[in-house]
Amino acid sequence: MACDEEELHEERLKRALAKMPSDENIAEMGERFKAISEPSRLKILLALSDGELCVEHIARVAGGNQSAVSHQLKTLKDNRIVKSRRDGKKVLYSVSDWHVMAMIELAKEHLGCDGQDD
Repeated sequence: MACDEEELHEERLKRALAKMPSDENIAEMGERFKAISEPSRLKILLALSDGELCVEHIARVAGGNQSAVSHQLKTLKDNRIVKSRRDGKKVLYSVSDWHVMAMIELAKEHLGCDGQDD
């Protein structure tokens, strides 16, 4: 490797090291990705993208029964991706982390992408 190229690679290494999140933050990021990667949870988030819904309506949009949807909602709540509030006898769920929704929207845009930059 030429001297200039070696210096360039060293500079890139320094920048990469400086930008690297802590191991704790990396683990938290991985958990969030894991939470949204499960298809039924992804459907739930897409169902909630237009606003809050009760479990019954989430189940109708996302498919599945209310018990299974409730279980998946707990995982999303534990990962601070959705939140809930009580309205009389119903519990309404909504997205609490819109950064996650932005990632999902970006993923939807890339569904037909072949990975080639033009």
